[in-house]
Amino acid sequence: MLNSTFQPWTPQLVRDEIDALKHKPGALLPILHAIQDRCGHVPHEAVPIIAESLQLTRAEVHGVISFYHHFRTAPPGRHVLQICRAEACQARGSRALEMHAREVLGIDYHQTTADREITLEPVYCLGNCACGPSLRIGDSIHGRVSPEKFDRLVDEMTTQVLEVS
Repeated sequence: MLNSTFQPWTPQLVRDEIDALKHKPGALLPILHAIQDRCGHVPHEAVPIIAESLQLTRAEVHGVISFYHHFRTAPPGRHVLQICRAEACQARGSRALEMHAREVLGIDYHQTTADREITLEPVYCLGNCACGPSLRIGDSIHGRVSPEKFDRLVDEMTTQVLEVS
């Protein structure tokens, strides 16, 4: 999941997603997902537009956004790194992996590194239970992640190839 794939949010983008999905039962969740899929996050400025269009209060919309860990209200880093917190991964060492990740990255869940490279998020099951602890970077799932493997993955994300002419 790279920021280059996200579009800058605009009121019109939000209205377009609302218009495309408002007819669905329980339209709020599909609309929030669509906005985040296009923009990388659900901007605070989108909340009043969504609320008015669906005849909800701003508090109701905000409540849904803040309830679900999946939604973010700030743009993510260039890479989104999610560590599985489900029971199977916990039994295989994900708590130690979480502590290592926080220490190495210098951030906690729902935060982004100062260089805007990596956003750390929890996820509750990646369906890779037999190979825990697991994490996802963008669309790639990695299993049996040790602290050493974590460090290699972070190095791969943050290392930039320079071409010499």
